[in-house]
Amino acid sequence: MKKIFISILLLLIFNLNADHGPKDSKGYKDESWIMKTLTSAAPSFIGDHATVISPSGEVLREGTNGWTCLAFVAMPKMGYKSKQDAAPACADANAMAWADAYMSQTAPKLTNDGWIWMLHGDTGVDNFRPYSEGDKANTDPEDWIVSGAHLMLMPKDPNSFGSQTTDFDTGAPYVMMQGTPYVHLMIPVEGYYDYQPESAPK
Repeated sequence: MKKIFISILLLLIFNLNADHGPKDSKGYKDESWIMKTLTSAAPSFIGDHATVISPSGEVLREGTNGWTCLAFVAMPKMGYKSKQDAAPACADANAMAWADAYMSQTAPKLTNDGWIWMLHGDTGVDNFRPYSEGDKANTDPEDWIVSGAHLMLMPKDPNSFGSQTTDFDTGAPYVMMQGTPYVHLMIPVEGYYDYQPESAPK
């Protein structure tokens, strides 16, 4: 549980300055909306039994299956404008260890491959550059991807993907952050291109 709280704290600090859109309209921030949004980041057979951590770091529910659901983006003062705005995720223990390493800028050391579900997508990253969240202005347009629904594989061995493609416009699984300690596999599912339809397979 200690590692979970470390991950949450680091994730919140990392995202405090992210651009979450206009702050002058009413947002979503009540506990029932947060609970539903976080747990639905994974299929119900995972989310319904996972530990749930609020954006403030409070344990809303202790889980029974070893998974943790949380927001990867800190809550703006007026609340989230959408489920995507929270970048909700459900991660297993190895993926939480990966997140710890990412946020502390150390090499991940996992006991097994880790998995993260993000069925509401994210707010956009450079496919090749770590720590690019919210930094579209400094990213080549062809490298920027705002992901819809997806599953991620965080490998125990960062060299295990070999020559797997980095192309995110084919619909097939692809590698993100290739050549870094934080390389991982993105696995698109239905709805992946909802936020960036121009990148969908033609």
